[in-house]
Amino acid sequence: MSGFLDANEIEKLFARASEGNMPMESEERQGRRARWLRTVDFTRPTKFTTDQERRIRRAMDTFTERATTRLVAEHRTAIEMEVIDVGQFTWANAFAQVPDHSAYIQIDTAPHEGRMLMCAELPVVLIALERMLGGRPETASRDRELTDIDLMVVQRLFTTIVEALSSVWFDVSEMTLDIAMVDTQPETVQVAAGSEPTLALTLEARLDGLSSTMALLIPYAAIAPVASAFSRHDEEVKVRDEVVAAAVNEGLSHVEVSMRAEVADTQLTLDEILKLQPGDVIKLDANADTEITLFADRTPVHRARGGRSGKHRAVQILGPVEIQP
Repeated sequence: MSGFLDANEIEKLFARASEGNMPMESEERQGRRARWLRTVDFTRPTKFTTDQERRIRRAMDTFTERATTRLVAEHRTAIEMEVIDVGQFTWANAFAQVPDHSAYIQIDTAPHEGRMLMCAELPVVLIALERMLGGRPETASRDRELTDIDLMVVQRLFTTIVEALSSVWFDVSEMTLDIAMVDTQPETVQVAAGSEPTLALTLEARLDGLSSTMALLIPYAAIAPVASAFSRHDEEVKVRDEVVAAAVNEGLSHVEVSMRAEVADTQLTLDEILKLQPGDVIKLDANADTEITLFADRTPVHRARGGRSGKHRAVQILGPVEIQP
């Protein structure tokens, strides 16, 4: 029997290895330790812990809700976003998976100097651009290049998105995010070294029946200074700092707040308001002996009874306002 394998046997051997069915030496060779073959994928780093990955994923779920709300309110553009995949790669491999013909939004972090990258396929960007400019999304071109004016409008769109992401990031790590550059040329992207461990989050973006993808690439260097903030367990008990609490209370105690007493209210039509004349009496929706509500700015704080103190109108506090659940 020959000690060499032919091409078919070699192909079968590699097929078994890829399926996890690792071959070992024949049992006929007693006394020798069996050899195992293990496949190591160096394109899949494990720098981000499971806890960090899970916490960032939850933060991104919160971000998608905030971003959708702000886009509707500020740009009348309802882009629905949903995280559909999370994985760890080297920067080179993560960036290589970004689809061609995408918009690249480089994001700076502060106060620690770092950089992330957000990418969005051009079709959804072009439809959103058409909406923002008052055009008809159904007639928008989905494969043209962005002009310099387009890039300015697109930057305004992604400023809203990044601000929503920044608010979530700040809640977790007290880090803020800001757009550094928006471009469509991958050659201009300068974010991290090729071997830098990177967390890639893929999002599905839906707009006017079009489903497209967005991605957020987070090099580990961008969160390294605050990595512990993304490792806190939800059940961790926060210790109250009495010194800080006392300082906050001292500072707040000197803040001036407007106090007002609301006797009652009523509703009138605009026509009725325009017809009001000096001497007219407006009937309020409350009895004359009804309790007064005392407000601190816009917040109801106490129930009170109206009266007079010397030459001044005054109220007597009866008790706190009961907040309805």
